[in-house]
Amino acid sequence: MKVHKEHKELAEIEVRFGIITVSTSRYKRLQSEKIFDDASGDLAEKIIKEEGFTVAYRSLIPDDFYRIRRELYKAIESGCNAIIFIGGTGPSRGDVTIESIKPLLIKELEGFGELFRYLSYEEIGTAAILSRAIAGVIEPGIIVFALPGSPNAVELALRKIITKEIKHLIYISSQF
Repeated sequence: MKVHKEHKELAEIEVRFGIITVSTSRYKRLQSEKIFDDASGDLAEKIIKEEGFTVAYRSLIPDDFYRIRRELYKAIESGCNAIIFIGGTGPSRGDVTIESIKPLLIKELEGFGELFRYLSYEEIGTAAILSRAIAGVIEPGIIVFALPGSPNAVELALRKIITKEIKHLIYISSQF
């Protein structure tokens, strides 16, 4: 416990978030210039800013394996050290966020997905098994999260896990 507290105190790091919403239907509405909403992306940005962090990159993309990877690298090139993907984590054929990101991780943080599903279970019951949420280190000092697309899932992950540990995660993962 003492080392954990020492690391948290040392972790005075500027956190620059990237928020990437993965939704083919919203992307198509955006492309056709129809009115669309990104309630989960908007909520993520609001919470991140309320917690005193910066949103340095934001995008909305379709459920596409290669597009997801391109956006990940665009966020990194934009200086993000915490990147959140929202959507595409379920079990349907079109949900490819996990398949796009997971092979690129140099360290997976299995505890994130486990804790997220446990906390989700407390809120929504057994439907929590539908989430394949993950987190991991993509490069030293850069953490990636993949969350379900619902606003409730985004709020739970950000308020109860991510914003509490992000500085610590970035600090520890940069110690490669």
